[in-house]
Amino acid sequence: MNLQQLRVFAHAARLSTLTEVAAELSLKQPTVSFHLKKLEEALGVELFYKHPRQLRLTDAGQTLLPYAKRICALLDESSQLMMEIRDQGRGQLKIGASYIPATYFLPPYLAAFQADHDKVIPQLTVKQAGTVIKLLREFEIDVAVVSLIVRPQEDLEIIPLADDDLKLVLPFNHHLAHQETITVDDLRTESFLLHEHGSTSRELSELWARDNGLEWKIGMELGAIETIKESVKYGIGIGILPWRSVKREVEGKELVLRELPGKVQQRHICLAFRKADILAYHVRSFIQFMKHSCQKE
Repeated sequence: MNLQQLRVFAHAARLSTLTEVAAELSLKQPTVSFHLKKLEEALGVELFYKHPRQLRLTDAGQTLLPYAKRICALLDESSQLMMEIRDQGRGQLKIGASYIPATYFLPPYLAAFQADHDKVIPQLTVKQAGTVIKLLREFEIDVAVVSLIVRPQEDLEIIPLADDDLKLVLPFNHHLAHQETITVDDLRTESFLLHEHGSTSRELSELWARDNGLEWKIGMELGAIETIKESVKYGIGIGILPWRSVKREVEGKELVLRELPGKVQQRHICLAFRKADILAYHVRSFIQFMKHSCQKE
């Protein structure tokens, strides 16, 4: 078993065919097949089910995969550290972010960071928070900036950077928009426009409704914050959104933000990274930059 075999295996586990693996690694298809065969021979187990058109992991392959990913990540990390010594800090910074931080929080920080670290090339992947954390655990990204309920994580360092509370969002002309106090009972007949399942916003919205005994009427489920905002503007329903996402519309008197009534679980925009890592120079620099910048505000 060698590093090249493990790298080929890790790519094969993610892709569907040997042709795709060969193209991604700039190898010939017989070379890919040779490395996978030699790895299976060295381990004495089959890693893929025999299928002419599609690669599918066996139980043994599923067991080996996280180890292969970590070994490849450590190899890349060590190569990156040596490159930094040679090139004085140059490198690619793989950041994962959920939608709200990526759109409404990170851009000015990324601009300031790049101004001071012009040799670092950020690569931003934007997914739902749960997916981003999964990518972090699987060594696909270096650091995450996500909206979360802050909870201890055994394998991750979680650092709150800023509040990201959810608010009730209403059309400017809604009958509750300018009412002095909104109660849970006021909302029982309202139609809610909710973020899709899997998002932190949806998880917290459902937790709020459950904690406050609200059996809500769901008018629509939508996948994008911008779509929810536009739908609320036109009176299709009311929303529960992070306050950062509607600042411009509130200032323009298109939407109204009100506090969610009753018991509300707080969430924060958080910085996350793996505890056990020997962090590369540019990753350490970004972490320190974000911590210092957000502490000043």
